[in-house]
Amino acid sequence: MAAWQLFFLLPLFLFSILSTNNLVRCDDEDDALLQGINTYRASLNLTALTKNDNAECLADEVADQFKNQPCTNTTGANTVPGTETQLPNYPTLLAKCNLNVSNTRDGNVMPACVPNLVPTLVLSNFTQSLYSGSLNDTKYTGIGIGSEGNWIVVVLTTNTSEGSFVTYNAASFMSMTGVLLYQLVFLLVSSFLLL
Repeated sequence: MAAWQLFFLLPLFLFSILSTNNLVRCDDEDDALLQGINTYRASLNLTALTKNDNAECLADEVADQFKNQPCTNTTGANTVPGTETQLPNYPTLLAKCNLNVSNTRDGNVMPACVPNLVPTLVLSNFTQSLYSGSLNDTKYTGIGIGSEGNWIVVVLTTNTSEGSFVTYNAASFMSMTGVLLYQLVFLLVSSFLLL
């Protein structure tokens, strides 16, 4: 193989590695809840919520924080939206997911405690509670779901910059990807010109 071919294939190989998606963890209760919420929204003629991996990361982190709290009458769907007031380490949880307050401010974090995470009870905890108002809101377009123990957390995202849950590393990744793509095209065009 000629050196120029290797020089051309190496950036292509690196680009393909960088652009592959991470494997998504699928939990039965999380997937069942997403399907139930989207069915609920469809019954209201609302668009389906799409999975947001960054919101899922935050939902997992919040669920992990709640996992040792017992289910009581004051936890679960009666929890006031605005979980950041209940979690003094909320900024740390955001940082674990490469998020910051500026791009999560319009989102909504909704924890619920349901013993054994019985799917029908979990769904009704979100669709027949204070949380239903958020699920009915057309401004929400994305969702992340995480669970731990008896706790399940739904994080809703918007398509605005203040609620997109775009990681602060995503912008630098996209600019790096753009540079690599530009270099790849430049090398391809250069190699054809040299022939």
